[in-house]
Order: sequence, then C-alpha cells, then structure tokens
Amino acid sequence: MNSNEIDIELKESLVPVEEYLAAGVHIGTQQKSKDMMKFIYRVRGDGLYILDIQQTDNRIKTAAEFIAKFPAPKVLVVTSRQYGQYPAKKFAETIGGMSKVGRFIPGMLTNQVTADYVEPEVVVVTDPIGDAQVIQEAVQCGIPIVALCDTNNITKYVDLVIPTNNKGRKALSMVYYLLTREVLNARGIVTSLTYEDFEVEL
Repeated sequence: MNSNEIDIELKESLVPVEEYLAAGVHIGTQQKSKDMMKFIYRVRGDGLYILDIQQTDNRIKTAAEFIAKFPAPKVLVVTSRQYGQYPAKKFAETIGGMSKVGRFIPGMLTNQVTADYVEPEVVVVTDPIGDAQVIQEAVQCGIPIVALCDTNNITKYVDLVIPTNNKGRKALSMVYYLLTREVLNARGIVTSLTYEDFEVEL
C-alpha cells in the first residue's frame, strides 16, 4: 500500500505517514467489531479493514502521557503474541517497567501467594483476545488497562485503546518503539533508540 491509498496528511505526527504504512500499522483484519468501527478508515478491496492512522498516532501520544504519570516500576506490559514479545520487553526495560511475555500465569495480579505476584498500577496489553486473563484480573483489581486493539477486538474493559495492527511483527515494533519514546519524552528523557532496536530478528 502506498501513501496515495490513504489520502491524509498527519499533522505533527510522531513519524511520517510513510513509516506507519511501511510497518503495516494500519492493516486490520477481515473482521470488525462494533467497538472498533470508529477507528476504521475504510475497507480494502480484499476485505481487509484499514485503520485510521491519524487516530493511531493521537492515541499513542495520549497513552504515553497516561503511562508516564505512573511510577515506572509500576507499569506492567503483557503479551502472549510471539511478535509482541521482543518489543514489549524492550519497552518495559527501557522505561523501567515490568514485562510478562508468553503465557500469563493466572493469579499474577490477584493471588498474593503466587511466586509471580505483582502489583502494577497500570497494565499495557498487546491483544485483548490473547491477553484476556490479565485483563480480567486487572479489572478485578481496578487497574487501568491500555490495549493495542485491532479491528476485530472487543474493548469493553479497556480504558485506553490504541488502534493498530496487533499481529504484525513490524507494526508491533513500531507501536512499542513510539510508546517507549513518548513515555520517555513525557518524563523529560531523550532516547537515541530507533525503530530498528525494537525489531525482532527473524
């Protein structure tokens, strides 16, 4: 897809629109949920729903400002998605937060006798479907949830939605890179990290 297919100019965007497009951040699935309709720009000829990059860009900024308000060690990022694991971990390490990648151990937020028990003040999830267990526990504990949501996600328990392709390797690297950069910016820290630093080796 080239930038002519999305005829928008992003005002003061975090990266040029071409970089979002190259990473496939806008490419959704062939399903759409009622919750995500407001973030959908159009449907492509092959049936894939295309997300509105302007909204993605705005939501990354909003989410970063929100996350930056919490003490760094109290930020927990979770992903069961294979392609999300490296960039999510990198995000947590760089901002000084916690990460749980791979299988989420039930009770991690609710059962104090569990070895993995943690008490985050905000949770970031990569996909509300794959990360349903942590969402359920965060809701029980009253912990706010920031989630990367694709066109097919239900956002009922999500406090802050970042509309994005949450399945693609490059898209996840891009979103976690920008979140990291903007959280650090909000704390007055300049980073020399680049998008490539968040890309997992294939």
